Amino acid sequence: MTMTELVTMRHDVPVTSLAGIDAITVDLFKAAFRNHPLGVAVVTADPGDGPVAMTVSSLSSVSASPPVVSFSSSAASSSAPALERADSVVIHMLGAAELPLAKLGATSGIDRFADASSWYRLPTGEPVFRAARSWMRASVVHRVGVGGSVVYLGHVVEAVVDTEPSEPLVYHDRTWHRLGKRSALA
Repeated sequence: MTMTELVTMRHDVPVTSLAGIDAITVDLFKAAFRNHPLGVAVVTADPGDGPVAMTVSSLSSVSASPPVVSFSSSAASSSAPALERADSVVIHMLGAAELPLAKLGATSGIDRFADASSWYRLPTGEPVFRAARSWMRASVVHRVGVGGSVVYLGHVVEAVVDTEPSEPLVYHDRTWHRLGKRSALA
């Protein structure tokens, strides 16, 4: 599949078309995902009127060739208006040592970029947090509105990857966790 095909494909399903299909309750749906551990990332963007950042636990690899990732955001997030206008984003993939950065992106009502020494801009304009050991810059190729959320697809065009082993940061049951050697089962 070419990037042009990826951009022009439409997979969004209007929520109204789901009417009449039996569904579980919102509380049951949330409870199911509280029992599913997820990796943690911080997404940054700047569509031209100032940088935004938010923590996500929905980052997923979609395709290796072409390299495409996805993440989702609440449409009510304070970062949502900027993400809707951004052509590209930086996705900081976090380990346990970067928990302060995850908490920064998850805290509402603060200026996440107040400490100018904690971040810099790429030549293309996107903000990058210095604390992140690994990050990817992605061009947003598709946005899909589903209920009160937006799913973003991004074509990865640049990456910095720290290959040194680190303890992963995961979010599970509304709590941050670190995975280490003692958590390995096999």
